[in-house]
Amino acid sequence: MGENKAFYHLPGLFEFYELYKVFLPLFREHREYFYDWCEIGSIYGAPGDCIWGGGRVGFGDADPQDVASLMKEYGICSRLTFSNSLLTEEHLSDKKCNDLCALFEKNGDVENGIIVYSDLLLNHIKSKYPSFYFVSSTTKVITEFDQFLEELDRPDYRFVVPDFRLNKDLEKLNALSSEKKKKVEFLCNECCWFDCYDRKNCYENVSRKSLGEECEDHVCVSPNAALGYRFSEAKKNPGFIGIEDIQNVYLPKCFSHFKIEGRSLGSAVVLEFLLYYMTKPEYQLKVREEIYLDSMLDLF
Repeated sequence: MGENKAFYHLPGLFEFYELYKVFLPLFREHREYFYDWCEIGSIYGAPGDCIWGGGRVGFGDADPQDVASLMKEYGICSRLTFSNSLLTEEHLSDKKCNDLCALFEKNGDVENGIIVYSDLLLNHIKSKYPSFYFVSSTTKVITEFDQFLEELDRPDYRFVVPDFRLNKDLEKLNALSSEKKKKVEFLCNECCWFDCYDRKNCYENVSRKSLGEECEDHVCVSPNAALGYRFSEAKKNPGFIGIEDIQNVYLPKCFSHFKIEGRSLGSAVVLEFLLYYMTKPEYQLKVREEIYLDSMLDLF
């Protein structure tokens, strides 16, 4: 992986399988439509009824065998989002989640990953499925830079996704060693309130729901919560990382990995991310039309 390329980690491995089934052939066959300074680093997600899941309430219903075949065909890294923060020993034997690990551990020629919160789960997967690499989940809400440094020091993790509020702490980020810089994966397009004090509780609520617990929906404390996710609003977030930032600020400083959120959104919104972050402006309409006109794809 070259230092002057951006590697995007895209949302919706299971959630947006139908979208990627159309997008990946386009990305391969018409590479000229897309910026030559970026690649797909991985596609991440989890099925809807996955108890190890976390981060966002899952709704992915694509058949895991179909997903694995698509990723293998295009040589794309799959990441299983297993970031539930409330797992106990009894949950480790879950058949569905273990079957997913067995399916994706050695799927094709690329190394696949696990996004994880729980050390308990990390150790379980390491011992049973040793071919995976691990990503420290942003659901840990690492907002203190010293805590972030400690996480980067952990050899278990190939990548660490800090809380988006560390994205612009450029003086400290630039002081990292080159080895540590390679491990940083920035969450680019977060729409959450920059001053949110309740983010950890939000993620914990998702973890409870993934475990099948009956619980009230989390009430977002953001003053703009009623708007839901809007990319136009996310672009105004003080932690937002746009393509100019990637090209002019982060890549020159040898940061190469960028996560795009959106597993809980619709395909049409995720397509806007693929257009904005990866597609040359003069080809954006062409890519949008190619995907919208695919009669098999329901974008709304």
